[in-house]
Amino acid sequence: MTINIQYVKMPTSESMSQYITKKLERVAKKYGWIVRIDIFLKMENDPTEKGHLCEMEVSLPGPKIFATSNEKNFEMAVKETISDVERQLKKRKAKFTNQNISS
Repeated sequence: MTINIQYVKMPTSESMSQYITKKLERVAKKYGWIVRIDIFLKMENDPTEKGHLCEMEVSLPGPKIFATSNEKNFEMAVKETISDVERQLKKRKAKFTNQNISS
């Protein structure tokens, strides 16, 4: 699995990259068929005190999975986005196992 982290119009953060990689390696162990994950971190002016965007695109067999979140800081945004991705992966895994059983 390849992890590609991009900081859009902002400086890169080694500690944030390590945080994301550590979290995603745990997900990758659970779902070994993930090919690649692209992460985009962006800052936006948001009057609701949020504005820290995290977008993830997960490449795997079948259609790609996409999740995004907007939170007060990047740690929260990453955590929320990963949990959304995991929910979708769980559904995809259930679909795979149901197809394998019925065939």
